[in-house]
Amino acid sequence: MATRIRLQRHGKKGKPVYNIVIADQRSPRDGKFIEKLGIYNPNTNPATIKLDFDSALNWMMKGAQPSDTVRAILSYKGILMKKHLLEGVRKGAFSEEEAEKRFTSWMKEKRKKVADKSAKILKENEEAKVSALALEKAKNEARATELAAKSIKDEATENTEDNDIPPPPTEDAVDDTTLDINEGEVTQNNKENKENDIPPPPPEDAVDDTTLDL
Repeated sequence: MATRIRLQRHGKKGKPVYNIVIADQRSPRDGKFIEKLGIYNPNTNPATIKLDFDSALNWMMKGAQPSDTVRAILSYKGILMKKHLLEGVRKGAFSEEEAEKRFTSWMKEKRKKVADKSAKILKENEEAKVSALALEKAKNEARATELAAKSIKDEATENTEDNDIPPPPTEDAVDDTTLDINEGEVTQNNKENKENDIPPPPPEDAVDDTTLDL
């Protein structure tokens, strides 16, 4: 029976989580499987991988064929390297102790690279968070400055409009105006009355009659 190591999808839409399984090559993708070897979660950075090392190595030594993604996972976890070293021991290229020594050295270097990558990602995330906070603070300060300037402008506009409105007349001003008008009318009326009191000049006939009487 041809066996294959592949991924079986689970999880929510848009956030898949995969089981790493051993299955018959002829079975459907999400059908029955022979054995579950681990879990692969690509939603984290770096990806989370939980794998039964010995069982996966055993199946690889038996000839199970991994899918492309699973092959990358097995290489990342050192299973392909271990398989390569065991085949070298079987061919007599070096002893089992030498193979174990080489594998331990390789795994130590691999773990160091993974730790450095994780630290780098963590640092980048922190820097991105600080930059985002600084950008948000700058936006808030700019908005506050803009609102303050607008408030000052609106207040200045209101003061200008208030200054353009003439003040209401005082009571004294109203009385003086009334008095001036009344005095003008009285003066004009008195003048007209005086002119009416002047008697008209006597006619010429009346003057002549008076002279004759004298």
